[in-house]
Amino acid sequence: MSVLTREDAQSRAQVLQVQQYAVDLDLTRGEDVFGSTTVVRFAVREAGADTFVEVRPVTLVAAELDGVAIDPGELREGRLPLRRLAEGEHELRVEAEMPYSRVGEGMHRFTDPEDGRTYVYTMCCMSDAPLVFACFDQPDLKAEFRVTVTAPEDWTVLGNGVAKRAGGGRWECAPTPPISTYLMAVTAGPFHSVRTEHAGLPFGLHVRKSLGAYLEADAAELLDITRRCFDRYHEIFDEPYPFDSYDQAFVPEFSSGAMENPGLVTFRDEFIHRSAVTDTERQTRGMVIAHEMAHMWFGDLVTLRWWDDIWLNESFAEYMGYQVLSEATRFTDTWTDFAVSRKSWGYDADERHSTHPVAPASEAVPDTTAARQNFDGISYAKGASALRQLVAWLGEKSFLAGINGHFARHRFGNATLADFVDSLARASDRDVRAWAESWLRTTGVDTLVPRVGESAERRWYVDLEHRGSRPHRLALGLYDKAPADERRLVLRERLERDVPAGGGRLTVTLEGPRPDLVLVNDLDLTYAKVRLDRVSWETVCASLSGLPGQLSRSVVWNAARDMVRDGELSPLEYVRVAREHLPLETDNAVVQGVLAFARGQVADRFLEPDARAEALGLISQVCGELLERTRESASGGAGSGGSGGSDAGLRLTAVRYFIDGATEAGELAAWRAAGEVPGGPVLDAELGWRLLLRLSVLGAVGLEEIEEARAADRSATGEEGAARCLAALPSASGKAVAWEAMFGPGDALSNYLFTATAQGFWQPEQAALLEEYAARFFEDAVRVAARRGPSMAEVVGRHAFPVTWVDGGMLARGEACLASKSPVPALRRRVADHLDDLRRALRVREAAAG
Repeated sequence: MSVLTREDAQSRAQVLQVQQYAVDLDLTRGEDVFGSTTVVRFAVREAGADTFVEVRPVTLVAAELDGVAIDPGELREGRLPLRRLAEGEHELRVEAEMPYSRVGEGMHRFTDPEDGRTYVYTMCCMSDAPLVFACFDQPDLKAEFRVTVTAPEDWTVLGNGVAKRAGGGRWECAPTPPISTYLMAVTAGPFHSVRTEHAGLPFGLHVRKSLGAYLEADAAELLDITRRCFDRYHEIFDEPYPFDSYDQAFVPEFSSGAMENPGLVTFRDEFIHRSAVTDTERQTRGMVIAHEMAHMWFGDLVTLRWWDDIWLNESFAEYMGYQVLSEATRFTDTWTDFAVSRKSWGYDADERHSTHPVAPASEAVPDTTAARQNFDGISYAKGASALRQLVAWLGEKSFLAGINGHFARHRFGNATLADFVDSLARASDRDVRAWAESWLRTTGVDTLVPRVGESAERRWYVDLEHRGSRPHRLALGLYDKAPADERRLVLRERLERDVPAGGGRLTVTLEGPRPDLVLVNDLDLTYAKVRLDRVSWETVCASLSGLPGQLSRSVVWNAARDMVRDGELSPLEYVRVAREHLPLETDNAVVQGVLAFARGQVADRFLEPDARAEALGLISQVCGELLERTRESASGGAGSGGSGGSDAGLRLTAVRYFIDGATEAGELAAWRAAGEVPGGPVLDAELGWRLLLRLSVLGAVGLEEIEEARAADRSATGEEGAARCLAALPSASGKAVAWEAMFGPGDALSNYLFTATAQGFWQPEQAALLEEYAARFFEDAVRVAARRGPSMAEVVGRHAFPVTWVDGGMLARGEACLASKSPVPALRRRVADHLDDLRRALRVREAAAG
């Protein structure tokens, strides 16, 4: 299909003004196609102009412009040309049969294996709207949408505007204000719904029938978060919520975390929990709710003009999601989870060759294919970090004044970085334009390195070396060991300082003895790697668990993480520090973040096989001590099937990572036989499949046990769990079947079943069995990505790459693949990023070897 270029979009926007889409969808035509009839009303500014409309049908049935037929044979590469247009008003009618998707592009169709019911939903972002309806598909041609749908009579239909049944299976959605084509949304199926009203608007939660009981269990919390965030946004934004309803549909096999369709937000339905979860996971769900709601203003009310300004959508929603959730709900420590888990997404992305500015230059995003690659850790995590730093530097009052001015000037329109910076500059006397140049137009991570010394006059100093170019507003935390307990640290003072732009040094001199710990970027207000001086590192090795404040501890753990990745700290030493202090940690987000890095990166990538065994043993000891510590206090929480309080969450996290790191099957088999962990929790669906996966990797179960588990759990999650376990079996025949399912010509796996199979396939314990597939990966991945399109190319690159295969041969094969120019762009980006990570893993191993 043709790719829309920025130049094409600019040219079309100069000659067209789109007024209205009337879209009629027929969802009753069977399992493969649906009917789509679109009437577009638009005006042409220049007589004689040529342009095109995008549509990507199975069959283009008919098209006519102002009542004159257009030959369907004119359709090429998804574009139907419109030639020699007269100046003034026009009406285009396009009738087509469109394809259902199994990979999350356009109209996705899913049949629930648990009860046989079918559901459909749209995903038009960023360039898949033409798989649903004919349109001028670019964000700055906004228009009113009037959508009607014909569906089976027992289905419910939801849209951007309130949907009402018009008789039989016919539904009519209320017209929208002007919105972009990528935001048009429809979901339909026999939903289980929970409805209420708030602030005079209808609110709704919707899931497939088989998840109805789980939605009922969570509905009170979901609606409470929704209401609280809605009210908080109305406190800080002058512009009221701009749409007529707020539905949240949790849909199956969703390819993203969520999508900010106006009035109809779609989420992956894993957010409706079938099993026990931690409070950290509930907080993450709350953040996504707040993030998507922020988009109703950032992205939907005011929309980017072109895709170079993705950050105007995602960075703001990410920042506001964490901030508003912390202000409006019981989840008051959101920035700890951001620091210890989410922020590393940005740091890691910023150290790869594919990094880009938060706000890249327009010429760096020449088309939609290039833009698709920028939905990444830069646009989300780094961008949110930059905005948090902006608020610290500018002040919240000026920041919000600038935002509200921006909304007022561009409501229901489009805006650019320059527009936004101008709005902030009007609200403040600080040099916002210079700040934006330093923070939003540059790449890479600054590093702040302290050198601490003492003088003879009972004075001490910290000389902060700034390796980088950005200005930073940050805090220096000064901590001393408690006199009565040296494993506990107490805050002496927290100093706020401005580190100027341009690199160089900042020196602070103070009276008295030096602190035992000087913590740069305490409270994590800026985006930079930080280091610890020798004495401070010795202090945290002895007393990290006694450092007050989970956000401060997160800064230390991030510093240690960066030192490992940069070859300055032995990976095994990181795990030993975790062994010493993590059993005493009280914040589950910290425990979860540290264990994820220790298990997923350190053990599986940064360590040679002999050292890996030691690391897994240390991780198991951490989990064992956490289980012992929480045995009594967690009873009645996660152990009984709920999520419980903080100790229940810690216990559940410990159980998960104990399972993941087990090197022998005996204890896990005993848990499985008993149906629970001694002292709780019970082995619910999530833990049961997790444990069975590890037993599969270890060869302690086989096909029979996996099929029995599948028969006991007929849900979509059960299907995915079985696929994951089957691919993980240490069997030559099992690996061959899994590989064929992923890469063979049948292409039968949905996006989720492909992901599950890929997740089970690559296991460090099975290197000899996997060697032939490591050699085949690039050739087979290139073929399947070309066949199955950009969304599946992303899945292949993200999940099927052999990340645990750390050697020079894999690197050489990957470099040859990229040099061949054969991978499609979505796969090319993923492979390039994986190869950067592989080079880093090899460097870390080399540094650890001495």
